[in-house]
Amino acid sequence: MSLADEIRRCRLCAGQFRATATGHAPRPVVWFDPAARILVAGQAPGRRVHETGLPFNDRSGDRLRDWMGLDRAQFYDRSRLAIVSMAFCFPGYDAHGRDLPPPKICAATWRERVMATLPNIALTLLVGGSAHNWHLGRKARVADTVAAWHSLPPGVMALPHPSWRNTDWLRKNPWFAARLLPVLRTRVAEALR
Repeated sequence: MSLADEIRRCRLCAGQFRATATGHAPRPVVWFDPAARILVAGQAPGRRVHETGLPFNDRSGDRLRDWMGLDRAQFYDRSRLAIVSMAFCFPGYDAHGRDLPPPKICAATWRERVMATLPNIALTLLVGGSAHNWHLGRKARVADTVAAWHSLPPGVMALPHPSWRNTDWLRKNPWFAARLLPVLRTRVAEALR
């Protein structure tokens, strides 16, 4: 059985997800291929992604594709782009309708094994705090990590989550669109050559 098939069959969080306000079953969204040149390391699938099985198939994905300068066909070409979030399943909502964090057991169980299958990654995009913390090996505020994008290791860029919830942050930080996004688009294009 392939690693992707093992992950698709994972039910480690079934009880935890049943206990959420959404009361849903696991549905791992697996999107990687050893040929991929770019790794998008996100947080966890949202509800729409859970329903469709297609990563970033929502407004966040529209914004992320715009940031990267890619259309849907380019973005969903597994031979070019791997989308491996910190959790493969939608974590659900709490009683107040807020997103629950990615279950740590997912990254602890699968992340190292998946990373080992991606030898051709030229650019890693860390999307959101959970991905920043895991990949950089330290805890920091998302805004601080994104602002320090110049000092990250070569081939790594930190981004805020492209969620509509961050629209106010984007408005208050115009340097992100003016200075970081042009560099991001250039690095994406270079990685895909």
